[in-house]
Amino acid sequence: MDLKALRMFVDLAKSLHFAKTAELHHVSPSTLSRIIQRLEHEVGSSLLHRDNRTVVLSEAGKQYGKFAEQQLEQWQILQLSLNQKQAELQGKLHIYCSVTAAYSHLPPLLERFRQQHPLVEIMLTTGDAADALEQVEKQAVDFAIAARPEQLSRIFNFHHLAEIPLSVIAPTMICQVQQQLQQAFLWSEIPIILPEHGPARKRFELWFRKKQQGKANIYATVSGHEALVSMVALGCGVGIVPQVVVENSPVKERVDYLTNVGEIEPFELGVCCLNQSKDQPLIKAFFESIK
Repeated sequence: MDLKALRMFVDLAKSLHFAKTAELHHVSPSTLSRIIQRLEHEVGSSLLHRDNRTVVLSEAGKQYGKFAEQQLEQWQILQLSLNQKQAELQGKLHIYCSVTAAYSHLPPLLERFRQQHPLVEIMLTTGDAADALEQVEKQAVDFAIAARPEQLSRIFNFHHLAEIPLSVIAPTMICQVQQQLQQAFLWSEIPIILPEHGPARKRFELWFRKKQQGKANIYATVSGHEALVSMVALGCGVGIVPQVVVENSPVKERVDYLTNVGEIEPFELGVCCLNQSKDQPLIKAFFESIK
């Protein structure tokens, strides 16, 4: 079995882009095309539908992609199981978290793991915290640092890290928002900055509903809590945000916490992976290192 060809097909199935996949594996697009044609000959079916502009997986290609991933995973498990010493664990561990979590929570976790398994390569992707579970579910990453949703699917394995308080923040600069807050006001009149989706948005909706002051005045929605803090600092509105994001923000001096605004349920922050993946050697070793 040509493992290199399987890896190329798996990456091509994800990117659906011959040039990018060829560049990733340091081969020419024509070489990659010949490798795919050889796989199709071996399978006896077309794996891709392609023209000059698009590449789409056929039904056979979708099935073959799952097969290829399983074979590569089994090969990695076999390789790792042959190592007698724990420190000999090798491979890549792909992590997803927000920019803030990369500063606040990830370093001590990785420090312990790296001490125990120095040969493992760490790959880090940062982005909107609200997308963390989706990244894990579609297997774009091995695990993520994420806020536990109210209803956590059984497909996930979740390891608690910390409770993260949330607060309502407002700009310190002299602006219309600050003037509104200093006078008698209704919350329905205050411009609000919201996350596009995720647990923080649900926290806001519950908090605002308790105010019983009509419809919220949504000024803007943003991707990521870090962007939300920046928008508030610019005087665009107020917003609900995890305190740890404010504490690690370069504009933290430009926002204030509002008091007496009502209780907001904190986040439960944790490390999350797929239940079906938790016994893979690298992922299992990581969770053992953080217990």
